[in-house]
Amino acid sequence: MRIRSILSVAALAGSLALLCQPAHAAVSELRQDAVAVTDIVEYQCTVTGMAEKQDIKVKVELTMPDSAVTGQQMTIGWHGTYVDGTALRAPATGLASGTKLYAYASISRLPGLTSATGVGEPAPFSASQTVPLPRDTVPLKTTPSNAGTATVKPAAINFGTRTDEKSIECEVQNADALTTYPLTVSSADGRPTDPAPVTPSPQPTPTVTATTDDQSTGSVPVTSDPQPTHTITATVTKASTDGNSKVIKTPSGGAATGGGGESGPDGRMLISTGFLLTFAAATGLLLRRRSLPRG
Repeated sequence: MRIRSILSVAALAGSLALLCQPAHAAVSELRQDAVAVTDIVEYQCTVTGMAEKQDIKVKVELTMPDSAVTGQQMTIGWHGTYVDGTALRAPATGLASGTKLYAYASISRLPGLTSATGVGEPAPFSASQTVPLPRDTVPLKTTPSNAGTATVKPAAINFGTRTDEKSIECEVQNADALTTYPLTVSSADGRPTDPAPVTPSPQPTPTVTATTDDQSTGSVPVTSDPQPTHTITATVTKASTDGNSKVIKTPSGGAATGGGGESGPDGRMLISTGFLLTFAAATGLLLRRRSLPRG
């Protein structure tokens, strides 16, 4: 019985161990994913008067504005501190009086907006000493022209008396591993800045089909209302040649009389003779009536 109890306890412990292994694996994966994104910026700095470049690490914290509106200047807060025992050393000749820190942030995914810039006052320092970072938050300013959502990352830092007179330039070496901050920019009127253009729908062009005498068809575009057309068709019939070598033609629009306007000399003679006979008969009757005695 004791052996069976021991075996049961061992089996239960083995089952618990199997169940606990995936949990440990999941925790390890989460930790590895968390390390992939960091606020620690690795810089490589070029210092005027020093041949050797300096590698430093700065933990940068960015603060996004509560509300950003197109056409209005906005501010992104920048605060940096040295980490891992690294720090920027000033050259043996020192830096010019009035040297300032120029901090930058890169902005992407928003058309017309790529960066924000700010100026900070470092604490006083001497030659060959560590160049201090500003204790206060440095305001990075920019003005968006388009509405949308952007991503922001820490970017370069420089030291100099002016932006175009830099004595120390530090470039980011691990940009792909840096934490990205979301930035939302709203339109001033609450509508999209660039509305999509409206394209009018094309209108169909009416066509009319005209038929010619040879039964061919064609499409003619109509630009105005067509006017009605009345067509008169004249038909000319040619008769075959008769035995007297005469051709009888029927005039257009006339009746088929057999003679008409083109009767020959024989026809006119018959008509004249009939007219004379009728006239003579009428004259004879008139003379005979006058010669009769009146009662």
